[in-house]
Parts: sequence; structure tokens; C-alpha cells
Amino acid sequence: MQTGKIGVTTENIFPIIKKFLYSDQEIFLRELVSNAVDATQKLKTLAKLGSYTGDMSNATVQISVNKEAKTITISDQGIGMTAEEIEKYINQIAFSGAEEFLDKYKDNVDAIIGHFGLGFYSSFMVAQKVEIITKSYQDGAQAVKWECDGSPDYSITEITKDAVGTDIVLHIAEDSEEYLDENKIETLLSKYCKFLPIPIVFGKIKEWKNGAYHDTGKDKIINNPTPAWTKKPVDLTDEDYAKFYRELYPMAEEPLFNIHLNVDYPFNLTGILYFPKIRNNFEVQKNKIQLYCNQVFVTDSVEGIVPDYLTLLHGVLDSPDIPLNVSRSYLQSDQNVKKISNHITKKVADRLYDIFKSNREDFEKKWDDLKLFITYGMLSDEKFYERSEKFALLKNTDSKYFTFEEYKTLIKDIQTDKNGTLVYLYTTDPQAQYSYIQKAKNKGYDVLVLDGHLDAHLIGQLEQKFEKTHFARVDSDIIEKIILKEDLEQSHLSANDLQDLSVLFETENQSAQFSVQCEKLSSAEMPIVVTQSEFMRRMKDMAAMNPGMSFYSQLPDSYNLIVNTAHPIIEKINDDKNAALYEKLQDLTSKITAAQEEKTALDKQNEGKKDEEIPSADKEKTTDLQKTISGLENEKRTALKDYAKSQAVVKQLIDLALISNNMLKGEDLEKFVHRSVELIK
Repeated sequence: MQTGKIGVTTENIFPIIKKFLYSDQEIFLRELVSNAVDATQKLKTLAKLGSYTGDMSNATVQISVNKEAKTITISDQGIGMTAEEIEKYINQIAFSGAEEFLDKYKDNVDAIIGHFGLGFYSSFMVAQKVEIITKSYQDGAQAVKWECDGSPDYSITEITKDAVGTDIVLHIAEDSEEYLDENKIETLLSKYCKFLPIPIVFGKIKEWKNGAYHDTGKDKIINNPTPAWTKKPVDLTDEDYAKFYRELYPMAEEPLFNIHLNVDYPFNLTGILYFPKIRNNFEVQKNKIQLYCNQVFVTDSVEGIVPDYLTLLHGVLDSPDIPLNVSRSYLQSDQNVKKISNHITKKVADRLYDIFKSNREDFEKKWDDLKLFITYGMLSDEKFYERSEKFALLKNTDSKYFTFEEYKTLIKDIQTDKNGTLVYLYTTDPQAQYSYIQKAKNKGYDVLVLDGHLDAHLIGQLEQKFEKTHFARVDSDIIEKIILKEDLEQSHLSANDLQDLSVLFETENQSAQFSVQCEKLSSAEMPIVVTQSEFMRRMKDMAAMNPGMSFYSQLPDSYNLIVNTAHPIIEKINDDKNAALYEKLQDLTSKITAAQEEKTALDKQNEGKKDEEIPSADKEKTTDLQKTISGLENEKRTALKDYAKSQAVVKQLIDLALISNNMLKGEDLEKFVHRSVELIK
């Protein structure tokens, strides 16, 4: 029997390992099973080369749990170790000294395992004692047993063992007995070892019979040693790809299509990425790409390895050039990772373009499910935008699809305004904005559907990319002003009449602000039209996704109430107002005009003077005149508001405009219904 100390310069190494790795405690199983698989593969290679004559055709790695003995055993039929190899690979931890190790990696705990041969020592995160029972494949090799209780002290004993290979026996510590639960172990094996290249056996297959599960005596293999991404694309069918997707995501909807990655220079990368049907809530789509290193699961949080927008894809990436255990900051700065990220981006864009070119009809059918992903990529990555320009589509209200260049050609002759600006009309809700869409179409204009989660941001990007271009929602103004071909004809009503109408049609709403504007539209247009400021609405849309713009989200919605002064009903309301309030309005208007003229003359008299040079009497007179004007204007305003309250048709027209925009609800809607009945009587 040989005894000794682990080759480190301090006795604190095991507590340090436990402390550093506690948050990732469960990876002990991944490390030990991976080691067992490596040992098995090495012996299979030697068998192929003729250096080992044993039968390796059915080699497996077996995991067993003994609750009574409180042990977990990982057994392989691999290359095994001699006492000398245990001394080299187990007892001499692969760094010059623990002091240097602790100093160098004290702030980078994720870099410990994997880089320094410490994978095996992760077992001490859950075990109070570990045994290695091993026999080397070499002829005449002596089987040995290594034991360590978590201190630097160990022992090596010669034993009898018939089969070549290694058993790692973990005597589980009291604070880690949760790992003695078979369901827990099976879950971890499924997570970390699902696609390891050697069959992993855990327990026996059970079948339901006579109201209970019974062991069949057949080994239960919990992994797929030859997953689809390890095969050549030419050897796989569409059904193979679909089957593998179901293996990865049993409950997911069928994907749109896939990309098979197979690169061996200047880095090694294999994998299969699937395009899922992405809904507007794209946050739930993330963390679906699984990262592997030589078929060993690393993480399903791949931010930093692929661009953020690519995390919307599903599937598997496998690269030995991405270290198995590294920190996130290391991943983000590692040059290989950056190259891999750039390559994946290019391959995704190339694949999309190939599908677009080869079968545009099918691509268009899938566009609504692809759009969010592509938009996200275009907003996030300038290179992806440049590649996407060739296949990104715009859809109009007739469900026709156009590339950016095709759509520009379609609208440039008719939708260019008098200043040479090309105006892209769009709707965010074809049903709610139906009447505005029809008005645009009646002019011969085309309207896009931009109702996506990121379209407010996309619009801003396209306005910057496209030369002399403006996007406007169809309800952002009257169509004649959105695409201004010539100056609008002035209303035939007087300035006083226009001002009076603005007061008559003022409306109050707790959740929105309305600004009344009088415009001479066609007599065939509606008497009242509601529009919404393009700038403010777009700012609020973007603020909903950007916490840094919360100022805009807190502002009430802002609308314009356009009064069509050419409509017969508006003309009648104006005539009725003048007939009912003529003398009162004339008197107030005359007084206001006289006071304004007197104030203007006084202001002109003191123009250019410093404040201290203006006589006190003039200052007092100016203040009094302003108070008089304000009082008269308020009196006039009150008279008009009182008159408006007596005219049910005024409120009815406002409510009709609001209801056409789905903006009349609750009590206001109830009042509208009752008023409608009264007006019909």
C-alpha cells in the first residue's frame, strides 16, 4: 500500500475548490462521465489500430446509485490507469503550485475546471470520500484502488479487478444527499450527457404491466451517441432534421427550416440551427440554442457566443475551440468565439438568401414568422442588415410582398411629395385604420403593414438608410397633407368663424389630448376626422420597449381633431352658431379687437425702450388691457361652449369620429347610443 499527499503546496485546495465551484455543483457528473467517455474512446482508437485486442463494440459508460451505501459509481470500459498514471494524472495537479493557482484565478472562478486537469476533483464538491478502482489495458497491468477523503492525503492499494477500465465511486457527503435521488441523476445525465458519443447506461428499461412498472432487464441508454449534427448533411433527410428537432424540443411547434453548420477551418464548428416560428414576445424564444464541446453539454445561455438576435434560433452548436469551462467575459473577448459568431451570422444570412432565391413563394409564406428575427438582426448588426437587404420583405395591405428595391420602384412615381420626398404609407392595424387605408387607396397610393414588435425601430432605421424618405402612418394626418402634392386650398370661412369652430369642437378625454384644426377638405369627406401625430406616437411606441425613453411613455396620447369646413353639416353648424350668437359674438369680438389695437399701439410706442424707461402708467395700462382681452376672450369662449352643449349634433359628430377609431368606450359610448336614439326620433 502506498500513501502520500496530493502534489499541491497548500492543504487548502479542496475547500477552495468547493467554495469556488459551489454554484455549479452539479457539473461534477458531467466532468466524471466525460472523463469516462474519453477513456473509452481512447481504448476504441487503440483497438482500431490493433494495439488492443479486446472487444470494444459494445462498450458503455454505466452510472449507478446506491442509496443505502450513499454512493454514486461511474464505470467505464476504457483505457484504465496504472499506479504510475494515477500518480501523474491524479496526484500531481497540473499547475506549478497552489499559491500561484489561487492568486491567478481567485477572481475568475469559472476558469478553474478544465484548464488545470481539475475535472476529476469536482467530485469533491459532493463527496466526502472518492475511490478510483482501475485497471490499465496494458498487458500484465496491476489493478489498483486510489482513495482520498478530501484532504491532500491519499492511498493506493493493489487489488484484483478482472475487467479493463475504471470505476469512480463517490461517497456522497451529508449536504449533497439530494444526488442520491435517481430522478435527479437522470435529469442531470439528460441535461449534460444527452449526446455523448459513447452509450450511457443508467438503470433498466421499465414497462407498464398489470398496473405497475416492471424492469425488463434491458439496459436503459439515456443518450443518443450519434446525434444529427455529427453526421454529414448529405446523409440526412428532411425527416431526420425534423426528428432531431423533436428530440431537442419535444413540445415545440415544427420549425420553418434549418441550417447545418460544418466547418473545419480556420476553426472547428458543427451544429444545426433551426428557425422557429417566432411570435411577437421574442423573450420567451431565447436560450434555446444548446452549446456543446465535443458532444458534452456546456450551456444553453449562448449570449456572448452568438449575437443576441441569433439567440432567437433553436438548435445545437458544437465546437472544441470553445473551452468547456470559461467565464462569460472570456467568451466575449476570445478571438475564436468572435470568428465563430461572425461565421454563424454569415451562414444564417446566406441560407436565408438561398431559400429566397430558390423558392420565393415558400419564403413569402414563411415571412410573417421570420420577420421578427430578421428585423431584430437588421437593427442589431450592420453586416446582417447589408446581407438582408437582398431578401428582407415589405408586405402591403393586399398581402403582396416586395423587396426594398421592388417597393421603391412601385411607389416612387405616385408617392413622392412636392418637395421630392418619397413617402411610405403604413398601417399598424389594418382593421382599426381601415377608413384611412381606403382614403389612401382612393388616391392610388399603396399602404404597408408594419405591425411587428420592432417595426417602430425598423422605420427609424429605414428612414436613415433610404435617401430622402419618410414613413407615415395612414392616420397621422389627412392624406392630402401626408403626401402634400400642392398647397391646400384655404377655407372660405372667416378667421373668426374658424376660431369659433375650434372652440365648439373642443373635447375632453382623460387618457388623450385633442387639438382641434380646421381644414377645407372635400365635401365628400367626413365632417370630423381624427389623426395622431406621427412623431409623438412613434416616440411612445419606441418608449414602450426602451426604459431610457420612459418620459415619452408617461405623456398622454396626442390626437388632432380635423374639422372639415367644406362639409355641409359643418357649414350648417357654423351658420346656426352665427344666427344664435351673432349679436353677442359681434359685440365681444369688437371689444376684443379694440382692446388689442390699443395694446398694440401702446406696445409700439414703448418699443425699444428698457424696462425702467417705460412709464409706470403705460405698464399698468398694458396689464389692464391684457386682463380685459383675456376676460373678453373667456366670455366669448364660455358663450361658445354653452352653445355647443345645447347642440347635440356637435357632440355626436365628435363621438362618430372617435368611435370610427375605436376610441369611444364605457360611459361615453353609452351616452352616444342614447343620444343617437334621441336624434333619430
